[in-house]
Amino acid sequence: MIGDSPVIPVADEPAHTQSHPKKQSTATVIRAAVVGTVVEYYDFGIYGYMATTIAALFFVSDNPTAGLLGTFATFAVAFFLRVPGGIFFGHIGDKYGRKNALSWTILLMVVATAGIGLLPSYFTLGLWATAILVLARCLQGFAAGGELGGANAFVSESAPARWRGMQTSMVNTGTYLGSLAASLVALALTSVFDDETVLAWAWRIPFLLSIVIGVIGVWIRTQLEDTPEFEELAESGETKKLPIRELLATSRSSVVKIIFLGALITGGYYIASVYAATYLKTTGGHTSQVAFLSTSLALVLGVITLPLAGWASDRWGRKPVLFTGSFAAIVLGVPMFMMMAGGSIWQAVVGQSVLFICVSVVNGASYVRYVEMLKTSVRYTGLAFGNNVTNMVLGGTAPFIATYLIALTGNPLAPAGYFVLTAVLTFVTVFFVTETKGCELKTD
Repeated sequence: MIGDSPVIPVADEPAHTQSHPKKQSTATVIRAAVVGTVVEYYDFGIYGYMATTIAALFFVSDNPTAGLLGTFATFAVAFFLRVPGGIFFGHIGDKYGRKNALSWTILLMVVATAGIGLLPSYFTLGLWATAILVLARCLQGFAAGGELGGANAFVSESAPARWRGMQTSMVNTGTYLGSLAASLVALALTSVFDDETVLAWAWRIPFLLSIVIGVIGVWIRTQLEDTPEFEELAESGETKKLPIRELLATSRSSVVKIIFLGALITGGYYIASVYAATYLKTTGGHTSQVAFLSTSLALVLGVITLPLAGWASDRWGRKPVLFTGSFAAIVLGVPMFMMMAGGSIWQAVVGQSVLFICVSVVNGASYVRYVEMLKTSVRYTGLAFGNNVTNMVLGGTAPFIATYLIALTGNPLAPAGYFVLTAVLTFVTVFFVTETKGCELKTD
């Protein structure tokens, strides 16, 4: 966890704090954002990593592929709730404060995840169990819709311009750390317990663990002060009555760019992490332990790559980093899937890791670029809405589409085409955005 360490560069006196003193250190802000994001993405990711187990318990079918498709369809449904969740929490964050919205997102996510861990299976409740599982996933999606955009807005508004890229990228390490924690818990579960024990009761453990880490996250966030940018906006009485209406009236072009620019870090992310774990088992022929170990290593490399990419965006600009990562994903997508389908452990690890590093390079510069497109009064709403539309269309559907493409074509490399498509969308969009390295954030 990030402490009060000198490795996080802080300017002596950022321009936006000259008339409104900072009330908390940069390390405190980043720590609170990262911890909350870890909680959210652990809770959201554990469902995907336990997909084959959930399919056997809640989507009972004689056809394993049909059961897995049902599981991934429910995974996708949650993403459709991310858009209204983003609008709802964006409204709270832009009108009543970033801190308030971010505290509620964690609380709702923990309730939903713990609820899944307590839910009787299909063999006890029948279709009611499946229906309640879908509802719990929808609540997870609603909560997740307000998390990442708000956390990025929170950190970016507290960061000096010359280090904004690196400090904002630290928030997204929380998404990877949360997914990494989920992957490691899934690895430990499948290593300690045999398949019968996991199906009988042990599968509940990862979901119930969210209660512990969630309480910690809620407590840390409730201790925060709001950002200087928002406090100045609120004190001047310039918060908007309906931020979503203001956003669509004044910033439509920025929202469209955010949607398309985020293609690789949403669709590509879920292909390279959540779906890849299943792919290594169903197509690569690996055990659950190998699949989760490979995913964990890829996530570790992603955690390292993200802040480096953020630093590079502060050093050389947002656009060079975005171009580099998306172009590498286009070129390497198919070869890396060929490696993952090859059967050997080293091929699985290298293939998945390279895909994930490409995504991480783009991720390191994406959110800071989103932030710099939007003015303070609609920043939370704009980040949440744009990012979640991309997640709904390309992210949540990615595991389902990848599984369906293989079933439809019989070609194990079909998911590589989806990965490359997301990279192409991001690459082309970069041509339409301007360079904003070192700029001041837009005010109203």
